[in-house]
Order: sequence, then structure tokens, then C-alpha cells
Amino acid sequence: MELSEFNFPFDSSLIATKPVFPREQARLLVLDPMRRSITHGRIMDLADLLSPGDLVVVNDTRVRPARVIGRKPSGHPVDILFVRAVTERDWEVLMKGTWRTGQVIGIDGESRLTVLGREHGRTVVRIESPLPVTTWFEAHGRMPLPPYIKRSPIEKDREWYQTVFAKQEGAIAAPTAGLHFTPALLNRLSERGIELATVTLHVGVGTFKPVTADRIEEHRMEPEWVDVGPETVAAVQRATQREGKIVAVGTTVVRALESAAKGPGAVQVYRGETSLFIVPGYRFRIVEALLTNFHLPQTTLLMLVSAFAGTDLLREAYEEAVRTRYRFYSYGDAMLVTDRAAPPAELTASRV
Repeated sequence: MELSEFNFPFDSSLIATKPVFPREQARLLVLDPMRRSITHGRIMDLADLLSPGDLVVVNDTRVRPARVIGRKPSGHPVDILFVRAVTERDWEVLMKGTWRTGQVIGIDGESRLTVLGREHGRTVVRIESPLPVTTWFEAHGRMPLPPYIKRSPIEKDREWYQTVFAKQEGAIAAPTAGLHFTPALLNRLSERGIELATVTLHVGVGTFKPVTADRIEEHRMEPEWVDVGPETVAAVQRATQREGKIVAVGTTVVRALESAAKGPGAVQVYRGETSLFIVPGYRFRIVEALLTNFHLPQTTLLMLVSAFAGTDLLREAYEEAVRTRYRFYSYGDAMLVTDRAAPPAELTASRV
């Protein structure tokens, strides 16, 4: 498919800069690919839109305050995004400019970063501080808000940009569909007989790497860390046996479960990296319903949702969302795709 096919409707004035409160009051666009219907609701309606026996799967990754402001020897500030640990104190980072081995970036009177060189195409720095690394990030880091939120992170973002499930630290971005959940909503799901399970996918550069190839099949996802444990494997098996739907909360959960699939409706314990790239034509083996936020045009996330809902219906849904002024992106409203689109006649190759 051509990249240009994923230029979906969008209005930049719809970008949300903070969440709705309470979170379950966010709007919910409901798509039914089998009936080709589009209706409107609220996140608080989710328990009524699902059925007893369904399994809701969420991502329990925790966002690290990975954005740090340092200073060059000249005194000029430099914005640094910590992407991946090489060792406990050596990190791959993203930062503008050309850096030489041995250059020092000041943080405060007790800590600094030293540039070690290049690895995997990124600059590698060493954290030099008397503080433990986790404490150092808490002291000096900010939440790594997406660049389309045109404001600096504030202290409240440490709460706003973290899901109620956040447990396993390692992400540089939130699994944003999970941001809508509250203890009250979880209680309603439980009371309705809907089970909850978790996976871990540490959202990294791979999720947001721009697609630059004209043919999307030529794009390669960067690997991200996934953990699908035995409790979740057992939960999927129980739901399948009782004919409940497997409901993924977010595209990261889709990729985690599909990476762990060993057959239709069956997953296996999986702990490792995934580079799974889901595009229209992919035949889903596990996920049967999807809760997701609205996504940027021409992104791998939009391509995954197009594969699940059907590109034509999803385009209609985005047109309706723009027309009715839904809030877009990380702090925005959500969409529930109640069933996956009819499977394609032929399977388009995907990559793990």
C-alpha cells in the first residue's frame, strides 16, 4: 500500500493538551465493522458495550521521566531524551547537534553527562552522579510528552501521563488508550463479569519512528521489549473457552498479544523484543476488539487500526470525529472497534 493512503482527516485545533476529568467522561466513538456503523458514547459506557466473559488486556508499562534538560559548556540548554539503557549508567539518547566523544553536558552541581560515542545510530552518554539512576531520573527528568503537545511538561503530567496500571518502568511514551481508565471504571467492568489481564510493552522509538518509504511494506519497525506472562496466557485461554472476546486496550497490547500468538485464540509466554508491523491485510489471531485513541496521519499506529477496522470505515470514523469535534491524540478521546473487519482473502506478510 502507498503511504499517501494514510493521510486521514485531521484538524490541528483538536489536539488535546490535557486530559478530561474525570477520565471516564472522555468521549468514545464506537465502530462496528461488521454492521459498518458509527455511534457515539463515553468511556464510562465501556462496561455496557462489552459482555460478561470478555477479557480486557492492558499494558502495565510505566513511563520514565526520560526528558532531561542539560547545558553545554557554553551555557546553552540542550534537550535530551533517554531512549534505552546500554548499561545501568550508559544510555542511548536523542538530542540535537553533533557531539564529540568526551564532551560534557552539565546537569547540576553534583551530576553531569559524558558523551561516550555512537551506538545503533544514537548518541550514548554516561550518567555521572552520586544518586542511583532511578532517583536521578526522578530528580532531573520530565515526562516525555509528544512533540505535538505544544507546551513544556508540568508537574501534573507525572500523574496525567501515567495509567492506573503503570508498574514496569521502561517506556518513553504512555500507552495512551489506558489513560482513560479509573478505579471506578475497573470496578464496573469487574461487576459485569469482565476479566482484566496485563502485558508489558515498553513503548519506545519503534512505535513513533516515521514511515518514510512510499510503500509501507518497506518500513521496518525498531524493536521494543515485550513481556506476556503465564497469568495472561491463562486468562486468554479462559476467555477463549467461555467464548469471550479478547479486548486490547491500545495498539501496544495488540502488538504484544499478536507477537505471543501460537495459533488462533492461543498465546504463549513470550519475553523478548518484537518488531511486529501490522498493516492492512494482516490476519489477526488473538485480538477481537480494540480500544484506541486517535492517531497521527501516516503512522504505524494508524496503519494497525486500519488493519483492524478496515481502512474505508476508519476513514469515515475520522471524518465523523473531526466533524463532531472529538479531542485527538494522547490526552484526547477514544474509539472502540467492537470487532475486527472481515479477514482478507490473502495474508499480507508482517515481520516479527
